[in-house]
Amino acid sequence: MKTILPGATLGVMGGGQLGRMFVHAAQQMGYFTAVLDPDASSPAGLVSHHHIRTPYLDEAGLAQLAQISAAITTEFENVPAPALQRLAASRFVAPAASAVAIAQDRAQEKAHFTRCGVPVAPNAVIETSGQLAALLEEPSAAPGRPKQASTPSGGSEPHAVGSVGVNSLLPGILKTARLGYDGKGQVRVKTQAELAAAWDGLKHVPCVLEKMLPLAAEVSVIVARGADGQMVNFPVQRNLHRAGILAVTEVHEGNIDPSLAKQAIAATKSIAEGLGYVGVLCVEFFVLADGSLVVNEMAPRPHNSGHYSIDACDQSQFDLQVRTLAGLPLTQPRLHSPSIMLNLLGDLWGVDGASPAWDRVLALPGAHLHLYGKHEAKPGRKMGHLTLTGASVAEVRQTALAAAALLGIDPF
Repeated sequence: MKTILPGATLGVMGGGQLGRMFVHAAQQMGYFTAVLDPDASSPAGLVSHHHIRTPYLDEAGLAQLAQISAAITTEFENVPAPALQRLAASRFVAPAASAVAIAQDRAQEKAHFTRCGVPVAPNAVIETSGQLAALLEEPSAAPGRPKQASTPSGGSEPHAVGSVGVNSLLPGILKTARLGYDGKGQVRVKTQAELAAAWDGLKHVPCVLEKMLPLAAEVSVIVARGADGQMVNFPVQRNLHRAGILAVTEVHEGNIDPSLAKQAIAATKSIAEGLGYVGVLCVEFFVLADGSLVVNEMAPRPHNSGHYSIDACDQSQFDLQVRTLAGLPLTQPRLHSPSIMLNLLGDLWGVDGASPAWDRVLALPGAHLHLYGKHEAKPGRKMGHLTLTGASVAEVRQTALAAAALLGIDPF
């Protein structure tokens, strides 16, 4: 691709906090920015040079974004893939619509992981009442013999989905195949009756039933891949989720076994290569109780678990998003400080909307506060994040726990 130098305009589909941080990174490097988002008060739209306030599939809005921008990215995976295809007819778009479409469908996503040789949890696709009935009636298969499920909607080939009998998948989690994030569209089920009731509750949309596995930890890996195939990665991030939402990310030496870290990085690069991916990609993994690694899902964009990189690395994930979009060289990012990031949800604000005591939080050494410019605090809504950095892991942990206590966040 042709290198796009500072002074040009870079476009982004979506106006949330990820778009806001991309805009800040692009502007710091001398680019102009354009955001397409229907919300007049979107966090990214408020700080961008141009804000196109139309729906994501609006032809006039897409034409305006393409006219203004030299290249275009996305800040969330649920932007309609057809909109990215429309833009790609006249502008360089990264990530490509094909990669985003796979990430939007759990069945296609798991099929891609399997093709890349990355282990997934035993699972089964449920798209029709007939498939659910067949699953409930089917006896367990012999160990090590996966079932071939019917092709997911939009897929091109059958894919292995793990053990066949429903009892071998229970207890499990029934997840909507599309539009699920932060624990939404997921129901835990222990019995066949609960499975049937859960599918009814989800209005019979296509789902994936995934076996619950004994977890020791959750980790994620962020890579950036250029159009020339060059790829760099951030250190492995150890994550703690609460109620399905990321609460804490720790990035420092010793946060995960080095051999597991190598496996996770290699698996993530394999997934990116398999997609012919261009851009920043995050892949989340489960570390099982037996020490093995299983892939959970991927996000075709910067990720909440990578926000620490703004303050703890010599390049942030958003800097690399700009570089991959503009065709600039990629250099391996370096973690210069141990870090712990705390997600700041709307629950921390008072019932009257009163803000937490930021002055007390910012009195802590190595405290970096990022608020996203959202006007209304709601329970579970991501309002910002706080990154703590320091000279040692012990120092950072002590400061992070002190910050959590001040904010009313449970210790970890």
